[in-house]
Amino acid sequence: MFAKFSALFVAVALATGVVSAPTSRSNAISARSQSFDNWGGYSSLSGFDNFYGSSDFSHLHGSQTVVKQDSTLVCHSETVTIIQQRLAVLQEMAKKIITEQICEVETQTIVFQQYYSSLGSFSHDLMHYNNRQGGYDGNVVSHYGDMYNSDGSLSTYDFGFSGSDVGSNYYVPSNNWNSGSSPSSVGSAYEAATSASYY
Repeated sequence: MFAKFSALFVAVALATGVVSAPTSRSNAISARSQSFDNWGGYSSLSGFDNFYGSSDFSHLHGSQTVVKQDSTLVCHSETVTIIQQRLAVLQEMAKKIITEQICEVETQTIVFQQYYSSLGSFSHDLMHYNNRQGGYDGNVVSHYGDMYNSDGSLSTYDFGFSGSDVGSNYYVPSNNWNSGSSPSSVGSAYEAATSASYY
């Protein structure tokens, strides 16, 4: 079951990240330096910066500490429709969490943009930018089953980790990356997907 949740997490990161265009270094730096703790006087944003920090809005400075990368951690290809269905579930789950557990639309907007932009960096991991690899944090993924209470309502208890912990228990499943051909072919896939996402 853990493997299924792990694959699902990787898939949602891929789907969300693939539509995020790379930003220039100067734009990324200015965006990361913004504090949102109590931004606009909204008490619902109290402690916002405690998660990733005011200087790391999108978790771009997060590290990857690979704890598992061997033949036992293997990707399993499924039909793309199966993957798309599960990503749609996670997509709607994110919307449910944001709209049911945050009342201020301003806070909903900021929290969603942080979620969206942090997943966007995953596309760079898939392309092995900066020697990073596509994978997931096994400890964070293990909380997937804790999203709901036994009565079916969304849980509200603290999972006990911060944004700085994300990536410290990194799992990298096997894949077909080829250092000779993949930079070009994966780059082409990225460009095709990003062009299709603009409207």
